Parts: sequence; structure tokens; C-alpha cells
Amino acid sequence: MPLRYFEVDVPIHHTTNRRLKGVHVFTGEASSKSEALRIAHEVYDAALAAQQAGLEVPGRQAGGWGARGLRPDWALDWQAAKAGPWNDPYSWLSHEPFEL
Repeated sequence: MPLRYFEVDVPIHHTTNRRLKGVHVFTGEASSKSEALRIAHEVYDAALAAQQAGLEVPGRQAGGWGARGLRPDWALDWQAAKAGPWNDPYSWLSHEPFEL
């Protein structure tokens, strides 16, 4: 199966103030939603282990996957994570010059 670019959205919450919520977004290439979820989780686990060991968080991995912006007081809810095709938020921008 050909690789496509996926987005994995993982709900997050602050560990001491549960009213603070958000979403951590991972993107990269995968052959399916389930593979995208697995890779995102693996990348996160590796980044968290590096951070906890006082090492530099790994940069982009194969397929464009990476985990940046890890916050020690935030927990990810992997059970509620969702994966789907990535939609470029800037796709509406034209590359043609325009006048204001």
C-alpha cells in the first residue's frame, strides 16, 4: 500500500489542573490509520524517554514523524487518539502574487 501523509490528534490535559485541555498533533507518512497511530505513539515514547533522561529530543524521524513541544505536566490520552489524512491548513493560499 502506498504511503500517505497522516495526522494523529491526541487529546491532552494538564496533570494538576484537569480543566486545561488541548490536542497534541503528530504528522507523517504511513500506509494506514492504525500504522499512523502506532508510529506517532512510538515517536512520542522515544521523545519522552529522551527528555526524562536529560537528552535532546530526537528530531524528525523517517517519514517526517517527530515529537516537539513536549510538556512535562501534560498527559496524552492515547485511547482517544484519532488518525486521518492530513489536510494542509494552508492549502487555500495561492502561490500566485496578488494585490491588496
